[in-house]
Amino acid sequence: MTFQQVSEPYDAYDVLVVGGSGVDTVVPVGALPIPLTDSSAVPPIREWVGHTGTGVALGCAALGLTTGFVDFIGDDHHGSLVRERMAATGVDFRPLISPHGTRRAVNLVAPDGRRMSFYDARDPLDLRMPPEHYLPALRRARHVHLSITHFSRFLYDDIEALGLPVSTDLHDWDGLTEHHREFALRSDLVFLSTAGAGERIASVMREILHEGRAEAVIATAGAGGAYVLGSDDRSPRPVPAVVPPGPVVDTNGAGDAFTCGFLYGRHLGRSLEDCARLGAVAGAHACTSPGTHTTLVGPDVLRAVPTTAQAPAAPPHPTAPPGADQPLRPTPP
Repeated sequence: MTFQQVSEPYDAYDVLVVGGSGVDTVVPVGALPIPLTDSSAVPPIREWVGHTGTGVALGCAALGLTTGFVDFIGDDHHGSLVRERMAATGVDFRPLISPHGTRRAVNLVAPDGRRMSFYDARDPLDLRMPPEHYLPALRRARHVHLSITHFSRFLYDDIEALGLPVSTDLHDWDGLTEHHREFALRSDLVFLSTAGAGERIASVMREILHEGRAEAVIATAGAGGAYVLGSDDRSPRPVPAVVPPGPVVDTNGAGDAFTCGFLYGRHLGRSLEDCARLGAVAGAHACTSPGTHTTLVGPDVLRAVPTTAQAPAAPPHPTAPPGADQPLRPTPP
């Protein structure tokens, strides 16, 4: 691997994103699940620079947060696409070249915007980012967001030694797969989707909060809104979904946009519930354009969202708040 030689243009990062760049191949399909067939005609297939770290880095920068991004990419065509996408976005992108190439995903997207993703986890388990590459960036960070790429877990000790708050997104974790557990238990803010754990999501959220260091766990439920569980909560609190500002055409990147909106709220010192409402607005915004991370919400939109005290009473949520023994019943994302 080789180092990317760059200057030091930023004194500090509001958010430093670690890992999670790549390229998505988006395939429009008539419906999900797709029928078993030898071949099928589809609308034009397109490539977009995507993946979760890219989305969080671009989204935070679009919201005016000073953003750094360290990761591995390949010395290949797709790595060039990632570099080109990051250029002139305000993200201080500092990649290392990996001989294993740039990560890929193939995403099937239905007309209603739902997607099914096939992720290319090509990084070998022994891939490590040298401390001399990431430590200078960590020392300038106010907050770190770790993607669940395997090499990212080896930064936790240095993050804790520096006393930095850290967030992560477990995506569709079922609460059982061991790969995600360290990320779940060593992060201060933990995001995940209800898709993996299903009706067990409330107990998974409680386990993360009670066994780890998290101050809050946030579960997104697509059209069902989101749930927030803080250290003072007995059960997850529902946060209503937001009506998108246009037709839903593609949900790729909506979860990353939610994370950005939430982190932006935390940067402003807003409450957990207000942060989740900002996340819901950002996530809804992301669903109105095709591709991945193609339309990024700006700070003016989120600043216009009233605080909880200013907001009108929310309509009844499609899922009742769960009690101590009542599991969440999420709407499919």
